[in-house]
Amino acid sequence: MRKYTINRNLPETLPLLLRDRALTCGNLNLQAAKNSDSKYEYFTYAKVYEDIIAFSLALKSLGITRGSNIALISDNRREWLISDFAIQSLGCADVPRGCDSMGTEIRFIINFAECQTAFFENEKQLLKVLEKKEEVPLLKTAIIFDEISVQSDEEAFQKGINCINFWQLMEKGYAIFNSNAEDGKALIEEEMDLGKAEDVCTIIFTSGTTGTPKGVMLTHKNYLSQLSSVHNYMSGEPGNFWMSILPVWHSFERLAQYVAILLKCGLAYSKPNARELLKDMSEIQPCWMCGVPRLWEALATGVSKTMQKKGGITYLLYNFFMKIGKQYSDFKIKFTGNSFKEKKPNRFKDILTSLLPLITLFPLYHLGDLLVYRKIRAKFGGKFVYPISGGGALQPETDAFFRAIGFTMVEGYGMTETAPAIAFRDYQNPQVNCVGIPFPTIQVKIVKEENGEIFPDEEVSYGTKGMILVKGDHVMKGYYKRPDLTEKIIDKNGWLNTGDLGELSYNGLLKITGRAKDTIVLLDGENIEPVMIEQALCASEYIESAMVVGQDQKFLASLIVPSKSAIENYAKENQIAYDSYEGLLKNTLIHKMIMKIVNKHVSQERGFRSCEKITKITLIAKSFEVGKELSAKQEMIRPKITNEYEKEIKQMYA
Repeated sequence: MRKYTINRNLPETLPLLLRDRALTCGNLNLQAAKNSDSKYEYFTYAKVYEDIIAFSLALKSLGITRGSNIALISDNRREWLISDFAIQSLGCADVPRGCDSMGTEIRFIINFAECQTAFFENEKQLLKVLEKKEEVPLLKTAIIFDEISVQSDEEAFQKGINCINFWQLMEKGYAIFNSNAEDGKALIEEEMDLGKAEDVCTIIFTSGTTGTPKGVMLTHKNYLSQLSSVHNYMSGEPGNFWMSILPVWHSFERLAQYVAILLKCGLAYSKPNARELLKDMSEIQPCWMCGVPRLWEALATGVSKTMQKKGGITYLLYNFFMKIGKQYSDFKIKFTGNSFKEKKPNRFKDILTSLLPLITLFPLYHLGDLLVYRKIRAKFGGKFVYPISGGGALQPETDAFFRAIGFTMVEGYGMTETAPAIAFRDYQNPQVNCVGIPFPTIQVKIVKEENGEIFPDEEVSYGTKGMILVKGDHVMKGYYKRPDLTEKIIDKNGWLNTGDLGELSYNGLLKITGRAKDTIVLLDGENIEPVMIEQALCASEYIESAMVVGQDQKFLASLIVPSKSAIENYAKENQIAYDSYEGLLKNTLIHKMIMKIVNKHVSQERGFRSCEKITKITLIAKSFEVGKELSAKQEMIRPKITNEYEKEIKQMYA
């Protein structure tokens, strides 16, 4: 295991890091964004920094003062980065959200964070606020990236909101800047110098109207503590490009943008649409890209389907060499010992049993590289070497596919509350069956856990499962205006309860074995709070209990305990014959009736997002009992229910 180091020479805040890069590599490209003709335009570090200075001057002219919270409702694009750094440069915090958020969610966040100014990507996002302006009484200024109609502009004005086009505001900033560039630049850089590591730079809400509102306050220190050790996990030559496709308001993609700046690399913006993405990658030739497990799975599946359509000898060769590639990769991992092991393995035995297969497979593997693997890699742009997966568990089959074709798949683990990284696979020495090595700037310990109760002072030994607790400069400042919720997740000694179950190997690798907390993370990275969904389901007279599942899956499903008396009455009224209650629950008519209720109670009309839709259900005859599936407080013990109904859950995802 190589030694992991910390770079202690980084500046105190993110704007100061960008300022340093503008001075030292100003001629390198920082951004590549498509224009109105869908052609990429390139912008250097020096140009982007100058844009940020000018835009900061414009924001200052609007009366924005240090300590303000400013909403940023947009997906990733060139203007997002400029806005983010301009807001931070003035000592303010942005409050980001994506364009897929519902109006109730956006209005709640803007109001709860007391935002007087908000950025909106387009007219559609602005209208989400205007439909119930009374819910955001403090909002006075809206800055729009795209053009909006005269009608929406007038409606906003009538409701007390002044709309300003982003680029017109930029022109105003440049007018101020050009009148006295030296003084204008000095004014903003003086503001930058006032920034402190402990200042909050962003408030990211992890749940909205369908869950307890939790605005995670992240500081410059939170991000820079990770940047100070990120060189241990990834590298890039100055001038290389990163592809940006994930929602940048998510903590995962946001950290990636700061990492690109740290490494003096560029950011190119695209969409997670396979056809458009691969075309853009061909032009940009990126080295890195962050994606959720579902994206990597889709790309791997897409390659296989393309080969299958070609058929004949091409498909036969593809299948043969993919099998060879996976076998070669597996034996290589065994030979190098780069796999999670609870206890120290017999390295002599591993080397001895893997050496001969490696020698045997070596010529076939390189023939496969000549005929198959390099052609697949070329579709990713030619320079691409490091796919980064986060936001959920990477499926072993997907991991094996990318390793087989010669990519170093890097997986990370963390949460918004840790900004977000806790552990990462080492790109020089990539491990499998784990999420890698914890950052040297964060402490990780595994403690005893039983039925949801943790014992923070009882640290378990290597190879033993328990609750993951973390402590260090990655950990958030707290939940905005919710000290009560902060105290529930961070104890008096500073240890944050991740809510995840895991174990450490003999050599410090971290493996996630399950989730103890309620939050569900789908394969596409969407975070779902199941409690409110379950409460909505149980509002029906026909549903006694419900537990939503879907961790690391494509969609949500639910185990449902129907109300026995209500179901039997329904059967009687509708003349549905049955021999037993268990048999009645298997009746198609009963299943359809419950599914109709589920779709009614968990819908966009009821304030739920599309990703919160329940796609499949399983009806359970036996009620949950205290001491078994329920705690003394009659709360569901999710791990127990998951284990008890493991077969039924697997069937819903079969």
